[in-house]
Amino acid sequence: MTGVNDILEITPDVRDQMCALALAEYPLEACGLMAGEPGRARVTRFFPCRNLEKSARIYTLDPKDHLRAERAAEDAGLEILGVMHSHTHSEAYPSATDVAAAPDPAWHYLIVTLKREKPEVRSFRIVQTSPDQPISEVSVQVVPG
Repeated sequence: MTGVNDILEITPDVRDQMCALALAEYPLEACGLMAGEPGRARVTRFFPCRNLEKSARIYTLDPKDHLRAERAAEDAGLEILGVMHSHTHSEAYPSATDVAAAPDPAWHYLIVTLKREKPEVRSFRIVQTSPDQPISEVSVQVVPG
């Protein structure tokens, strides 16, 4: 898995796919998995997933979609680097529910907020074993694919 990084690179296509999914699923939260080259914090592929919760406040990735994404990423020589979900009315910052549900401290947790006119993206690391600061922001840079 990816080590701790200060920057998460995403391609314009991936950013556009994530924002489009967030808008298409509105007023419910959208979710999906991000993949890229092993050992790099560079997302080159996005796998939309169904939100089993069908909720505007929480999300749960469909396990079948998760498995399909894992297999497709592996077949392409990629690894899952993290998860994206949307916040429909709040800032792009992990909620207490997001923190409690964070499965992997090596993952990037990217949030697309729809609070303003245009979707905005921010990414975070969530480390449960760091009680003083379990959430740290990671800079998102859109880079050519």
